[in-house]
Amino acid sequence: MTGTTAAAPDRRRPLDQPHHDGSPLYGPQGTPAPGDTVPVRVRVPSVPGADARDATVVLRSVRDGEPVLRPARLDGSDAAGAWFVADLEVANPVTSYRFVLVEGGRYSVLDGTGLHARDVSDAHDFRLATHPGPPGWVADQVAYQVFPDRFARSGAVRTPPAWAVPAAWDDPVVHRGPLTPRQLYGGDLDGVVAHLDHVVDLGATLLYLTPVFEGRSNHRYDAVTFDRVDPLLGGDEALGRLVAAAHARGLRVVGDLTLNHTGDGHEWFRRAQADPGAPEAAYYTFREHPHDYVSWLDVPSLPKLDHAAPGLRRALHEGPGSVVDRWLRAGLDGWRIDVANMTGRLGTADLAHDVARSVRATMPPDRWLLAEHGHDAAGDLDGDGWHGTMDYASFTRPVWTWLNGGSAAGPGRPHGLSYLGIPVPVPVLPATAAVATLREVRARAPWRSWAASTLHLDSHDTPRFRTVAGGGTHGGVDREGHGRGRHLVGLALQTTLPGVPSVFMGDELGLTAVDGEHARTPFPWDRRDTWDTPTLEAYRAWIALRRASPALRHGSLRWVDVGEDHMTFLREHPDERVLVHVARADHAPVVLPAAALALPGAAAAETLVGEPLVAGPAGHVVLPGAGPAAHAWRLPTA
Repeated sequence: MTGTTAAAPDRRRPLDQPHHDGSPLYGPQGTPAPGDTVPVRVRVPSVPGADARDATVVLRSVRDGEPVLRPARLDGSDAAGAWFVADLEVANPVTSYRFVLVEGGRYSVLDGTGLHARDVSDAHDFRLATHPGPPGWVADQVAYQVFPDRFARSGAVRTPPAWAVPAAWDDPVVHRGPLTPRQLYGGDLDGVVAHLDHVVDLGATLLYLTPVFEGRSNHRYDAVTFDRVDPLLGGDEALGRLVAAAHARGLRVVGDLTLNHTGDGHEWFRRAQADPGAPEAAYYTFREHPHDYVSWLDVPSLPKLDHAAPGLRRALHEGPGSVVDRWLRAGLDGWRIDVANMTGRLGTADLAHDVARSVRATMPPDRWLLAEHGHDAAGDLDGDGWHGTMDYASFTRPVWTWLNGGSAAGPGRPHGLSYLGIPVPVPVLPATAAVATLREVRARAPWRSWAASTLHLDSHDTPRFRTVAGGGTHGGVDREGHGRGRHLVGLALQTTLPGVPSVFMGDELGLTAVDGEHARTPFPWDRRDTWDTPTLEAYRAWIALRRASPALRHGSLRWVDVGEDHMTFLREHPDERVLVHVARADHAPVVLPAAALALPGAAAAETLVGEPLVAGPAGHVVLPGAGPAAHAWRLPTA
């Protein structure tokens, strides 16, 4: 009998498996046009008993709904393996493709989730989009998120509005009950200006502000207008001063806009309630006018917008003079869109992609459009709308489950954290599970969408990662460093995986918190003796490494070895290769063949962070087995 052998599970470690992704080493540069033919490359490693050059590699793409098969050709080889290249016809706005391989008689399929020794669904095939991509500057950024009421005061004296309950800067945060949105600490935009040096010193390059429009809460997601900055923050002039000061320091500024709803005090909603014949009445969905209306998650203070109304579209996001356009002209470098996953969606109506395209068309091509999406956003990322998402699904969730260091309820811990909105304790899973989730979620959208997405260990809507990592629930600084080790492993992942690292103000100090409202802790400027200095120094170091490395900003992601307690991966770019090894706990040292890494020997690896590589037996190198710990090495390029 001739032909391939029966399919068996492929138990090779990732380093020994064929690889492809959308990075510069493997895919076309720039954005192809429909009808173009572009090269796509596959790396096939050499393994004992099989010469990589003898592999058969076939590209299977889908054109107009029908599979198209093209053989790949050998495109060079070295001691680590062989490269194959195939011609991909970009026939449709989004073209999906995979590779079919035969190596040493073994049949396999390579898609975005990895290598399979059997046929698999098309759901995770690679994707290449022809729509204009994100601005070129996005992948080079490190974002710093500021919640304006809690970052810094300028000292300006302002009369609190009737809804507010003023708080002293060191008062505990009220994070449960009706006082939660009303507690006002008085941070403002000139206070942010006064502390931009901290942001620059940390190494961040972009400032992301949660909403600045006037509202009736400390979070301002209940806007009463989109036409003016809240006077409590210093008004339009203060935003202008902040943008100018940030730009002068080389910082970009991204604003936060809610397209899904307004506050019930919004001038549009007030006119809509007052007159059913008013143009603004069409901006909302009334079941029975004026008091029975659709709202966000049935919260009456947040009436939901209806994007089928042409007047709303023109006012909010469609064309010159819209809210989206006006504030970009005022100097913002992009928008983060609140609850983008729900925007334009209600029952049988689904205008989400239409809204995203409208916003994108209104924005200049050099501005960034980021969507909040609390779960799998891939279905909204392969068109000409959102550039990327806040990547909770393929980064935050798997990282939390792997680095959970004590957040779950148990003896001595009666108040376990909920798992990002799911009313169960945060689970503890092996690295193999975390990596599988990352690969599965990311497989369903083009590479460039994830490169333009933000990587969050936490945000203003979640518990602090330091608490997840085991640093306590008190809502202060974990000065003792109980969760520091796993926190810094998470930081290493945040700054070395593809995407835009986004630091929530105070994470760099080791702040703790049990929920999103608790996490909105005033920044302790006057209590610097409480800051966790080792954590702050680690943030500076990892961010500096990220900014200096073309591989970490733009390189491919090739998994090398994954166990229960460790992850090892390569970021590879034509100009640089970086090997990253992170561990949550002690584990058996990882022993790798130097040739498979295209590494002459351990001494050829430059240690960037952590311990040096150690020479192992018979042409192998040994990675450290201690944990929690994180290491990075620069490897020679070909």
